[in-house]
Amino acid sequence: MYIKKRIGVFGAGAIGGVVGGLLSRAGHDVTLIDTWVEHVDQINKNGLLVTNQESLYRCKPKAVHINQLQEIKEQFDIGIIAVKSYDTEWATYALKNYVKDKGFFVDFQNGINDLRIADIVGKENTLGCIITISAAVFEPGHSWRTDNRKDVCFKVGEISGGVSERLKDFVAIMQSVGLSDLTEDLLSERWSKLMVNCMANPLAGLTGWGTSKVRTEPLTQNIAIQIASEVVMVAKSEGYKLGKIMGMQPEDFVDAASGKNIEEIKNQFLDAAKQAGSASRPSFGQDVLKKRRTEIDYLTGYVNDIGKKNKIPTPFCKKITEIVNNLGVGFEPSPKHIDELEKMLH
Repeated sequence: MYIKKRIGVFGAGAIGGVVGGLLSRAGHDVTLIDTWVEHVDQINKNGLLVTNQESLYRCKPKAVHINQLQEIKEQFDIGIIAVKSYDTEWATYALKNYVKDKGFFVDFQNGINDLRIADIVGKENTLGCIITISAAVFEPGHSWRTDNRKDVCFKVGEISGGVSERLKDFVAIMQSVGLSDLTEDLLSERWSKLMVNCMANPLAGLTGWGTSKVRTEPLTQNIAIQIASEVVMVAKSEGYKLGKIMGMQPEDFVDAASGKNIEEIKNQFLDAAKQAGSASRPSFGQDVLKKRRTEIDYLTGYVNDIGKKNKIPTPFCKKITEIVNNLGVGFEPSPKHIDELEKMLH
């Protein structure tokens, strides 16, 4: 049985709120750290509401604004990084001195940021958590898990590989948030998740559609298959072995991109759409609606950069990254934004 921990969660948004809130409900001493003043104030005043498909919980974590970090007296056992990919470095540096020397950090982000965190706090102090749930924040003081998944929600691994006692302990801790498991090959699992994110997130942001619609519309299905194929080829060029994605082998997506067994992939998309639930919207899509900067450079942009380095063509990843970056911050979503991608299919 694990000992209750003192946990600092940097980023109290959708994932940080769901995770931090339910960890506090399980008895851990949780402090949420965020830049959103109204959110922090609401949590301290009335608690944090965490909603999932079955229940609504009023959780009681502590919450501090970023400029109140200096007021924290006791160091954390665990530091969770749950900010946007582009905020990884500064958030990790900010939390570094507030985690015990024998403590550790866990990366709860999209993209492949584990190595960037490890560069700051050390590989020996870094775990990564692959998130398969969907979550959102629509108002201060309320985090909402929006998906219908019944299988593994969180998969945790040591960045250096292997299975440590602290990894087993942390997986046990995470069971109070959702069904959790461990992996001995974190970075390969990260690439599998990156593939899922690249298939849905930018398309949802550009069109304004939710996860379910992106996975059921024939046009976005066809674009997603091309993107998926590129991610698989780039991951292979880096030496990573991807596991099954949505019940399919990675090579199935490569075959589908050239027209083989495409209907089988599309049927899996339909099943994934049901699991996502009608309310699910990727964080990328939420960022677009909130007129915020997106994580495009850490998703398809990252795949394109690695592909260029390894001489793997990634035309769809390159084009969708260019479209998002050319639109800039604060654009209005519209299906017209994917017209150029549609032309590339023919």
